[in-house]
Amino acid sequence: MNAQDFRRIALSLEGAEEGSHMGSPDFRVGGRIFATLASQNQGYGNLMLTPEHQAAYVAELPEVFLPVPGGWGRMGATHIRLAKASEDVLSGALTTAWKLRVETNRKTKRIRRGRAERVRAPGKTHGR
Repeated sequence: MNAQDFRRIALSLEGAEEGSHMGSPDFRVGGRIFATLASQNQGYGNLMLTPEHQAAYVAELPEVFLPVPGGWGRMGATHIRLAKASEDVLSGALTTAWKLRVETNRKTKRIRRGRAERVRAPGKTHGR
């Protein structure tokens, strides 16, 4: 696999859009990044996973997956070695990152909706 394959698969996911973050291609759903090609010059794609998902991927395929160094990696940001990934592996990993962002977006909307409903509680007047 290569950066063009990464881009093709990422953009095939429902609602995915390509953007740019700090001069590098990123892939978003609902305005939130789920993957980037920030490390494509080193042969990597980057996935925004949870630390638990990252650990599972690294344990299963350490020749393909590794944590991004530093704090981002401790929060789940994960490199995928494109040249060593099959299409199925790359597609599955991108789909996982996409699903995590979709779920996060849904939770955020529910929380915001709940806060807005509390602010507009019946019988409350604001500013008077």
